Amino acid sequence: MKSIKETSKFHQFLDANRTFSGVFITWLIILFLFSFGEIIYNGVTNEFPSNVIKTGLWSMVLNIIFWAKWLIFEYFIYLILFMNNKKVAKITAYTFIIILAIIQICLIQYFKTALVPLGADIYNYSFEDIKQTLESSGGIGFLPIIGIVVISILVVFFLNIGYKFIKLPYKIAFSLPVISIILLFFNLNNINQIIKFNSDFENSLVLNKSDFFYKSSYNHFFPKEYELDIYADSYIGDYEGEDVKTLYFEYIDEENYPFLHENNSPDVLSTFINKSDQKPNIVILLVEGLGRAFTNKGAYLGNFTPFIDSLSTESLYWKNFLSEGGRTFAVLPSLMASLPFGENGYLALGNKMPKHLSLFNILNNNGYESSFYYGGESKFDNMKLFLEQNNVEINDYDSFPKNAIKLPAASNSGFSWGYSDKALFKHFLNSNNPNKTPKLSVLLTVATHSPFLVEEQEKYNQKFEDRLNELNFDENTKKTRRNYKAQFASIMYADDAVKEFINEYKKRPDFKNTIFIITGDHRLPEIPMATKIDRYHVPLIIYSPMLKQNEMFASVSTHFDIAPSLLSYLKNSYNIKTPSIASWMGDGLDTIRSFRNIHSYPLIQTKTDINDYILGNYHLNGDNLFELNQNLGEATLNDDDIKNRIKNVFNTFKRKSKSITLDKKIIPDSIYNKYTK
Repeated sequence: MKSIKETSKFHQFLDANRTFSGVFITWLIILFLFSFGEIIYNGVTNEFPSNVIKTGLWSMVLNIIFWAKWLIFEYFIYLILFMNNKKVAKITAYTFIIILAIIQICLIQYFKTALVPLGADIYNYSFEDIKQTLESSGGIGFLPIIGIVVISILVVFFLNIGYKFIKLPYKIAFSLPVISIILLFFNLNNINQIIKFNSDFENSLVLNKSDFFYKSSYNHFFPKEYELDIYADSYIGDYEGEDVKTLYFEYIDEENYPFLHENNSPDVLSTFINKSDQKPNIVILLVEGLGRAFTNKGAYLGNFTPFIDSLSTESLYWKNFLSEGGRTFAVLPSLMASLPFGENGYLALGNKMPKHLSLFNILNNNGYESSFYYGGESKFDNMKLFLEQNNVEINDYDSFPKNAIKLPAASNSGFSWGYSDKALFKHFLNSNNPNKTPKLSVLLTVATHSPFLVEEQEKYNQKFEDRLNELNFDENTKKTRRNYKAQFASIMYADDAVKEFINEYKKRPDFKNTIFIITGDHRLPEIPMATKIDRYHVPLIIYSPMLKQNEMFASVSTHFDIAPSLLSYLKNSYNIKTPSIASWMGDGLDTIRSFRNIHSYPLIQTKTDINDYILGNYHLNGDNLFELNQNLGEATLNDDDIKNRIKNVFNTFKRKSKSITLDKKIIPDSIYNKYTK
């Protein structure tokens, strides 16, 4: 016969199970409410998903998975505390859920603003970078704090109801942690692979934002080794099969220099550009957020860059071009030096960036003067360190005259990213005087960036409205586009700024001997994206009075290909000295007019997400395989053989790329010293 004490303990155990189920089922209901609220919130401020019911049901499934897989750990902690002190168990559970609820709300707000879920990339930004980004979005004002207090009170209110009134039968209450244990033996992450919506925005909207953040954080602090399948055809080096035709490098000394190869990039530009008596000036315009989704003919969101569109018809224009990164941190190393990413982006290496060759230092060694112009602080993302290592004259925030016009400040924080695009171009034209010395100039704009505030705001708001009519949109489309009025207005402002810059440059005596390269650093994500590749789809325009003819190319190339092609052209036409071996990731621009992709490249979305790889007409994103079409749209492809081949090539790259963060070099010191000043 059981003692009174044993009976009391048993009833206490049963009571713990019942109160636990009441509290944590209430937490699940709160998660459902948050998700439904998120769908409505994004629907009002951005756009509703094409199938609201399907989105709501899948969000419930993903919330249940997030809730259930942590339940067993929460159960044991609650049980131990409850058996000792009921009040402590209750307060601890409430506090824990309130913290989780606040984190979830903050992540939902981040997604609403950025339209991409926040992952582990936050860990690779400095405190100053994070502070600057927060301030650009208005900072943490009084209203968000009030909102957090209100949410906390409401969560406690609902938890109290659940604690008192949700009383499951003992067997069902006890089954909840048992189910959680069973679920630990299944790979629930695979559930995301079967969710297919009409756009990448909808695929991201349905996710539980906390689950995404915690999984990304875990993978950041406990990274997996990149495994190779030795039975796949492609386990060594690059792959070329019957169904995939790509260029590939023969590496010289992978043990010490993982990416070193013969520098045989073909000169494809001489066919299209006349030779002048002296080395040409090169002006590279990196337009923040300039994506093909809203740029030039065929843009699926509509063409909101009429001048850049008209300029492309007088230029060499690649309509299926890709940036190498989903954020600005990737553009300088990729475009100017065709460098691998390391583990978290090349710039994240900071003072440990290996010596490398680039357009900057090679052209400096050939008599050029190189400069960089930016309206903000170049120390952001370690751009300044990279430029200093390449001996570039930096003209950023502190170099502007006092009367230069800054971008309007965010209303809450008073923060501005810096000077306007028009002020940037004016500063360049006033300080970069033409002379006989050839120049390489890189200009990075900033206006098309959150909070999307520009000078003459009302003028560009009206231009946006006028453009909606010019594009003959129906009323429903106009309504959807107006949800992103600030973004589109800033795009039209940037287009005007480029127009004024080109028109002013035409008045200079060195215009006739200048080559302009215009591209985006990435596609801005604050307007919903249709596909995974959309994040990287940007235009490339090479414009110059030296052009023999204008051409449009449908073949695929990336930022990696620009430096090798420019150097091959300058070597062939102007006898500049370039190395016979290099570590370029790119092999040069493809100038075939029809659609094809002969390249094989990784893409880095954020500093912690190297999840994308293109090889031939295929795009691997995580565990999803897509086939690219002639407009860089993509369709899901179920082919494990192709997927595994690409994964092996991708994992080989990631192992090699990670090695340069440890002890491997980019290029021998002898080559570096020979071709740099």
